[in-house]
Amino acid sequence: MTRLADYYRDRAAEYDAVYAKPERQDDLARLHGMLRGLVAGQRVLEVAAGTGYWTHTMATSAAAVTATDLVPETLDVARARAYGPAPVTFRTADAFGLDQVPGDFDTAFIGFFWSHVLRADVPRFLAGLHDRLGSGARVIVLDNRYVPGSSTPVSRTTDAGDTYQRRTLNDGRSYEVLKNFPTEDQFTSDVAASAVDPQWTQLPYFWLATCTLR
Repeated sequence: MTRLADYYRDRAAEYDAVYAKPERQDDLARLHGMLRGLVAGQRVLEVAAGTGYWTHTMATSAAAVTATDLVPETLDVARARAYGPAPVTFRTADAFGLDQVPGDFDTAFIGFFWSHVLRADVPRFLAGLHDRLGSGARVIVLDNRYVPGSSTPVSRTTDAGDTYQRRTLNDGRSYEVLKNFPTEDQFTSDVAASAVDPQWTQLPYFWLATCTLR
Protein backbone atom coordinates (compact mmCIF):
# COMPACT_ATOMS: atom_id res chain seq x y z
CA MET A 1 0.00 0.00 0.00
CA THR A 2 2.92 2.38 0.63
CA ARG A 3 4.21 1.85 -2.89
CA LEU A 4 0.68 2.25 -4.28
CA ALA A 5 0.27 5.52 -2.38
CA ASP A 6 3.57 6.79 -3.83
CA TYR A 7 2.33 5.99 -7.33
CA TYR A 8 -0.97 7.82 -6.93
CA ARG A 9 0.74 10.76 -5.21
CA ASP A 10 2.99 11.19 -8.23
CA ARG A 11 0.14 10.56 -10.67
CA ALA A 12 -2.40 12.93 -9.08
CA ALA A 13 -2.15 15.65 -11.73
CA GLU A 14 -2.58 13.23 -14.64
CA TYR A 15 -4.92 10.69 -13.02
CA ASP A 16 -8.12 11.62 -14.87
CA ALA A 17 -6.57 11.12 -18.31
CA VAL A 18 -7.60 7.45 -18.12
CA TYR A 19 -11.25 8.52 -18.35
CA ALA A 20 -10.64 10.16 -21.72
CA LYS A 21 -10.04 6.92 -23.62
CA PRO A 22 -12.48 7.08 -26.57
CA GLU A 23 -13.45 3.41 -26.50
CA ARG A 24 -14.65 3.69 -22.89
CA GLN A 25 -17.06 6.62 -23.24
CA ASP A 26 -20.25 4.61 -23.72
CA ASP A 27 -19.48 2.52 -20.64
CA LEU A 28 -18.68 5.60 -18.57
CA ALA A 29 -21.91 7.33 -19.55
CA ARG A 30 -23.88 4.27 -18.48
CA LEU A 31 -21.97 3.97 -15.19
CA HIS A 32 -22.59 7.61 -14.27
CA GLY A 33 -26.31 7.03 -14.68
CA MET A 34 -26.28 3.78 -12.73
CA LEU A 35 -24.30 5.28 -9.87
CA ARG A 36 -26.59 8.28 -9.52
CA GLY A 37 -29.52 5.92 -9.12
CA LEU A 38 -27.77 3.63 -6.65
CA VAL A 39 -26.76 6.39 -4.25
CA ALA A 40 -29.89 8.53 -4.52
CA GLY A 41 -30.80 9.80 -1.03
CA GLN A 42 -27.96 7.85 0.59
CA ARG A 43 -25.24 8.95 3.01
CA VAL A 44 -22.18 7.65 1.19
CA LEU A 45 -18.75 6.74 2.52
CA GLU A 46 -16.42 6.76 -0.48
CA VAL A 47 -13.28 4.65 -0.10
CA ALA A 48 -10.18 5.74 -2.05
CA ALA A 49 -11.91 8.67 -3.73
CA GLY A 50 -8.81 9.78 -5.61
CA THR A 51 -9.38 13.00 -7.55
CA GLY A 52 -13.14 13.10 -6.92
CA TYR A 53 -14.20 12.02 -10.41
CA TRP A 54 -16.93 9.70 -9.08
CA THR A 55 -17.55 11.89 -6.03
CA HIS A 56 -18.80 14.55 -8.43
CA THR A 57 -21.32 12.10 -9.92
CA MET A 58 -22.61 10.89 -6.56
CA ALA A 59 -23.02 14.42 -5.21
CA THR A 60 -25.76 15.05 -7.78
CA SER A 61 -28.16 12.58 -6.11
CA ALA A 62 -26.82 11.39 -2.72
CA ALA A 63 -27.87 12.90 0.60
CA ALA A 64 -24.21 13.44 1.52
CA VAL A 65 -20.78 12.10 0.52
CA THR A 66 -17.70 11.68 2.68
CA ALA A 67 -14.79 11.13 0.30
CA THR A 68 -11.70 9.50 1.79
CA ASP A 69 -8.26 8.76 0.43
CA LEU A 70 -4.85 7.93 1.83
CA VAL A 71 -3.09 10.36 -0.55
CA PRO A 72 -3.45 14.09 0.26
CA GLU A 73 -2.30 15.09 -3.24
CA THR A 74 -5.24 13.38 -4.95
CA LEU A 75 -7.66 14.86 -2.41
CA ASP A 76 -6.25 18.30 -3.21
CA VAL A 77 -7.36 17.76 -6.81
CA ALA A 78 -10.74 16.54 -5.58
CA ARG A 79 -11.28 19.58 -3.39
CA ALA A 80 -10.84 21.87 -6.41
CA ARG A 81 -13.98 20.48 -8.11
CA ALA A 82 -17.42 21.99 -7.75
CA TYR A 83 -19.98 19.66 -6.15
CA GLY A 84 -23.65 19.64 -5.34
CA PRO A 85 -26.34 19.65 -4.38
CA ALA A 86 -25.21 17.06 -1.79
CA PRO A 87 -22.65 18.26 0.76
CA VAL A 88 -19.22 16.69 0.26
CA THR A 89 -16.66 16.21 3.04
CA PHE A 90 -13.06 15.13 2.48
CA ARG A 91 -11.00 13.04 4.88
CA THR A 92 -7.49 11.66 4.62
CA ALA A 93 -7.91 8.02 5.67
CA ASP A 94 -6.53 4.54 5.10
CA ALA A 95 -9.01 2.17 3.45
CA PHE A 96 -8.06 -0.34 6.16
CA GLY A 97 -8.64 2.23 8.93
CA LEU A 98 -12.15 3.49 8.27
CA ASP A 99 -12.95 3.51 11.97
CA GLN A 100 -11.14 6.86 12.02
CA VAL A 101 -13.72 8.47 9.71
CA PRO A 102 -16.61 10.18 11.55
CA GLY A 103 -20.21 10.18 10.35
CA ASP A 104 -23.21 7.94 9.76
CA PHE A 105 -23.46 6.08 6.45
CA ASP A 106 -25.95 3.94 4.55
CA THR A 107 -23.69 3.02 1.63
CA ALA A 108 -20.01 2.49 0.87
CA PHE A 109 -18.67 3.19 -2.62
CA ILE A 110 -15.38 1.60 -3.67
CA GLY A 111 -14.32 2.92 -7.06
CA PHE A 112 -11.23 1.36 -8.61
CA PHE A 113 -9.72 0.32 -5.29
CA TRP A 114 -10.99 -3.27 -5.06
CA SER A 115 -8.47 -4.19 -7.76
CA HIS A 116 -5.65 -2.79 -5.59
CA VAL A 117 -6.41 -5.08 -2.64
CA LEU A 118 -4.38 -8.28 -2.39
CA ARG A 119 -6.70 -11.26 -2.72
CA ALA A 120 -5.59 -12.48 0.70
CA ASP A 121 -6.53 -9.10 2.22
CA VAL A 122 -10.10 -8.95 0.87
CA PRO A 123 -11.62 -10.54 4.03
CA ARG A 124 -9.85 -8.00 6.25
CA PHE A 125 -11.00 -5.12 4.07
CA LEU A 126 -14.61 -6.34 4.16
CA ALA A 127 -14.43 -6.83 7.92
CA GLY A 128 -13.38 -3.20 8.27
CA LEU A 129 -16.31 -2.08 6.13
CA HIS A 130 -18.68 -4.14 8.25
CA ASP A 131 -17.28 -2.77 11.49
CA ARG A 132 -17.64 0.80 10.22
CA LEU A 133 -21.05 0.64 8.48
CA GLY A 134 -22.81 -2.28 10.18
CA SER A 135 -25.30 -4.87 8.98
CA GLY A 136 -27.67 -3.83 6.24
CA ALA A 137 -25.40 -1.25 4.63
CA ARG A 138 -25.03 -1.43 0.87
CA VAL A 139 -21.62 -1.76 -0.76
CA ILE A 140 -21.10 -0.59 -4.34
CA VAL A 141 -17.92 -1.62 -6.14
CA LEU A 142 -16.82 -0.28 -9.53
CA ASP A 143 -13.66 -1.37 -11.29
CA ASN A 144 -11.91 -2.29 -14.53
CA ARG A 145 -12.12 -5.38 -16.66
CA TYR A 146 -8.94 -6.48 -18.41
CA VAL A 147 -9.29 -5.70 -22.12
CA PRO A 148 -6.28 -6.36 -24.36
CA GLY A 149 -5.39 -3.29 -26.38
CA SER A 150 -7.08 -0.92 -23.91
CA SER A 151 -5.74 -2.08 -20.54
CA THR A 152 -2.10 -1.83 -19.52
CA PRO A 153 -0.61 -5.34 -19.98
CA VAL A 154 -0.18 -7.54 -16.91
CA SER A 155 3.52 -7.64 -16.04
CA ARG A 156 3.42 -10.59 -13.64
CA THR A 157 1.14 -12.88 -11.67
CA THR A 158 1.98 -14.18 -8.20
CA ASP A 159 1.42 -17.68 -6.85
CA ALA A 160 -1.51 -16.25 -4.85
CA GLY A 161 -3.17 -15.10 -8.07
CA ASP A 162 -2.51 -11.37 -7.71
CA THR A 163 -1.67 -9.57 -10.93
CA TYR A 164 0.54 -6.51 -11.48
CA GLN A 165 0.97 -3.87 -14.18
CA ARG A 166 4.02 -1.78 -15.04
CA ARG A 167 2.80 1.83 -15.34
CA THR A 168 4.79 4.80 -16.62
CA LEU A 169 4.02 8.41 -15.74
CA ASN A 170 4.31 11.32 -18.18
CA ASP A 171 7.74 12.20 -16.79
CA GLY A 172 9.04 8.67 -17.43
CA ARG A 173 8.97 7.30 -13.89
CA SER A 174 7.78 3.70 -13.74
CA TYR A 175 5.89 1.82 -11.04
CA GLU A 176 4.76 -1.78 -10.70
CA VAL A 177 1.18 -1.57 -9.41
CA LEU A 178 -1.08 -4.29 -8.01
CA LYS A 179 -4.14 -4.54 -10.29
CA ASN A 180 -6.47 -7.52 -9.99
CA PHE A 181 -9.30 -8.31 -12.40
CA PRO A 182 -11.83 -10.52 -10.60
CA THR A 183 -14.56 -12.44 -12.36
CA GLU A 184 -18.17 -12.45 -11.19
CA ASP A 185 -17.67 -15.87 -9.60
CA GLN A 186 -14.58 -14.71 -7.75
CA PHE A 187 -16.28 -11.57 -6.45
CA THR A 188 -19.31 -13.56 -5.29
CA SER A 189 -17.03 -16.00 -3.49
CA ASP A 190 -14.98 -13.20 -1.92
CA VAL A 191 -18.00 -11.47 -0.38
CA ALA A 192 -20.00 -14.57 0.59
CA ALA A 193 -18.91 -14.61 4.23
CA SER A 194 -19.54 -10.89 4.76
CA ALA A 195 -22.46 -9.95 2.52
CA VAL A 196 -25.64 -11.17 0.88
CA ASP A 197 -27.42 -10.56 -2.43
CA PRO A 198 -24.39 -9.88 -4.65
CA GLN A 199 -25.37 -8.33 -7.98
CA TRP A 200 -22.96 -8.00 -10.90
CA THR A 201 -23.18 -5.82 -14.02
CA GLN A 202 -20.53 -6.42 -16.65
CA LEU A 203 -19.81 -3.87 -19.37
CA PRO A 204 -17.17 -4.10 -22.11
CA TYR A 205 -14.52 -2.22 -20.10
CA PHE A 206 -15.82 -2.12 -16.52
CA TRP A 207 -17.83 -4.04 -13.96
CA LEU A 208 -20.11 -2.78 -11.22
CA ALA A 209 -21.24 -4.92 -8.29
CA THR A 210 -23.41 -4.39 -5.25
CA CYS A 211 -24.02 -6.40 -2.10
CA THR A 212 -25.50 -5.90 1.39
CA LEU A 213 -23.42 -6.39 4.51
CA ARG A 214 -24.60 -9.22 6.79
